[in-house]
Amino acid sequence: MADATMVIELGYRGADFAGFAEQPSERTVAGELRRALETVLRRPIELTCAGRTDAGVHALCQYVSLPVSADELKLPARRLLRALVALTPDDLSIRGIQRAPEGFSARFDALSRSYRYRIAAGEARPVLAWDHAWWYKGALDVEAMNAAAQPLVGEHDFKSFCKATSAVGRPTCRRVEGLTVSSVCEAGERLVAIDVTGNAFLHNMVRTIAGTLVEVGRGHRPAAWVSEVLDALERTAAGPCAPAKGLTFVGVAYPKRMLESWE
Repeated sequence: MADATMVIELGYRGADFAGFAEQPSERTVAGELRRALETVLRRPIELTCAGRTDAGVHALCQYVSLPVSADELKLPARRLLRALVALTPDDLSIRGIQRAPEGFSARFDALSRSYRYRIAAGEARPVLAWDHAWWYKGALDVEAMNAAAQPLVGEHDFKSFCKATSAVGRPTCRRVEGLTVSSVCEAGERLVAIDVTGNAFLHNMVRTIAGTLVEVGRGHRPAAWVSEVLDALERTAAGPCAPAKGLTFVGVAYPKRMLESWE
């Protein structure tokens, strides 16, 4: 019987993963982490993550939980961290280990999740951002994109921004707590950043929001069009799904004092 929950803070570069969730004959984040944990804990385990990511999507701050016994709670954090780092590949980073009460779920106890979508806009090929930004070979009106994004803040039916096949027979209402588009400088390169926080997200929702806002930014659609897309409740009304490599899962919020340091 579990006595507590191990919570692992995880980062990964998504290019060579077929997503987070395990799939037969595919290299996945969950598969690599599970094998490492089973080697360290010497038993079968099941993982729960804060939010599944698709193939090619990156994460800076994914959270994964698994129940542990009283004996496993005694394992020193430094020893656990070193062992997991040694047993995992270079494109996966064990960023920290914490503990939570028995029954904690990285998915169901999350209050919100945050993503950043990066776009390198212009004729110059991005250098350091190449692997984690969408290179859009043209100019984008960041202010127009930000204005167009605001009607999406709040609780809405986001069926227009969801992969059509995954919306069949499932609720598509979600709450977006914040959505901004801004010009940022990262490692000396100017990028367009779309930052979004919400309680949960539909399949391809953030990438479809990004692709839709780019239609406004490139001048092909007016800012008011995004409200029309939201009201249409039809995937074909929205813009294209932006490339996976521009998306990074950047954070999760949990209730205060729910996570503690693993000593």
